[in-house]
Amino acid sequence: MNLIIGILTVVGCTIGGYMFEGGSIEVLIKAAPLEIVIMGGTAAGGFIIANPNVVIRRTGRAMGLLLKKPKYDKKAFVELLCMMYQVFKLAKTKGLLALEQHIEKPEDSSLFAQFPTFLHDHHAVSFFCDYLRLVTLGADKPYELEALMDEELEVHHSEDAAVVTAVQNIADSMPAIGIVAAVLGVIHTMASITEPPEVLGRLIGGALVGTFMGVWTAYGAIGPMANSLHAILEAESKYTQCLKVGILAHLQGCAPSVSIEYARKAMMSDVRPTFAEVEEATGALPAPTA
Repeated sequence: MNLIIGILTVVGCTIGGYMFEGGSIEVLIKAAPLEIVIMGGTAAGGFIIANPNVVIRRTGRAMGLLLKKPKYDKKAFVELLCMMYQVFKLAKTKGLLALEQHIEKPEDSSLFAQFPTFLHDHHAVSFFCDYLRLVTLGADKPYELEALMDEELEVHHSEDAAVVTAVQNIADSMPAIGIVAAVLGVIHTMASITEPPEVLGRLIGGALVGTFMGVWTAYGAIGPMANSLHAILEAESKYTQCLKVGILAHLQGCAPSVSIEYARKAMMSDVRPTFAEVEEATGALPAPTA
């Protein structure tokens, strides 16, 4: 929603201001399609040359996030804390072996089925279950698992950063690509130098549309999209970070309520529930069953 509102604001204010001062919209309408072909094709080609296929695919998927509401809101984080509370409580009361049936096939787990947002996040489920599996196999040294978790999270962060960098590189290149489009327009104008001044004026105006569109799209759309993607992916990484903090607290022998309190502190302030809200949510949970 923010993407649509932002683009409408940029387009409305720019074009509206241009027309309000007496600018001719006809010049823009006539020149824009060809400029879009030249600039869009150049940017797309450069993007394909600059990035491996895996980054191209991830960028395509990530752009869809801009059109969706935030995946991890306050409700989702409360659910995450409740999920960890149930798992840690089951491990404390029934032993680590009681977790095996849940972590081996989480999609069939009656425990995880209570928490659909978590269950539908493949990366979070894989991260959580993989480390609990290591714990059940005897890897119970918190400092060793923390180092391994940090390494995995760094890999995931690097993959996200590659997507943001790819989009930002497009934004950085658009002003120069706009100049290329403008130069092509000037070449066309010079080939028509014998035309009367009113014709040359329109040709020169059309050529300058390329420069305008390059700077406009870079700073009014693509650059802000890169920043928005960075914020979205950073917020999503906090979801996994909370899992890490909760697991490590559990391994250090903390009670389930204390472990999830550690995880709560790792959340961003705008989505972090209060202690009372978490206590109320966990108090309403049914007793975990193996």
